[in-house]
Amino acid sequence: MTIRGLRTAATVTAAVALAVGAGAGMASAAGAAGTVAAAACGPGTLKVTTTDAGSGQAGMNHEGTYLKVTNAGDSTCAISGYPGLALEGAGHTALKTTAHHGDTYFAKDPGAHRITLKPGKSAFADLVWSHAGPSSAQAKYLQVSPTGGNSHSVVAFDNAVDGGELSVTAWAATPPGAS
Repeated sequence: MTIRGLRTAATVTAAVALAVGAGAGMASAAGAAGTVAAAACGPGTLKVTTTDAGSGQAGMNHEGTYLKVTNAGDSTCAISGYPGLALEGAGHTALKTTAHHGDTYFAKDPGAHRITLKPGKSAFADLVWSHAGPSSAQAKYLQVSPTGGNSHSVVAFDNAVDGGELSVTAWAATPPGAS
């Protein structure tokens, strides 16, 4: 082996040792702190419902409800971001839907952040629409994807929605407050 080959081998060996040492250090630091991040909630572990959470949301041709997602699984998991939404008409036919993420007419957006859900615990998002325009579509159901992926729940949602446009906040540990 040439001197150059020995230097390259030594450099690679040192880099591997450094990476292994750093990884071990991070693992023991995480273990020492006792903080292990919960895995993302998987398909079938989340149950979605709607709720007024004790406060009605209606005014100036706007109406709202809270989406409530509950960890129905046996272990702690986490969600973050905004729910995926799609309106359905009678017979579960797809309706044009546009979801706007951020503040709603009734609540300030908490912004996307990680929420850890122990079994039986819930997170909330504020969902708002208007219903007075000539382009209202009559929805009967709402598809809700808690994590924005393909896995979704369908909830009853008998409402007229202008242009299929919905506003929704990010998930929060408590119902998002008024703006």
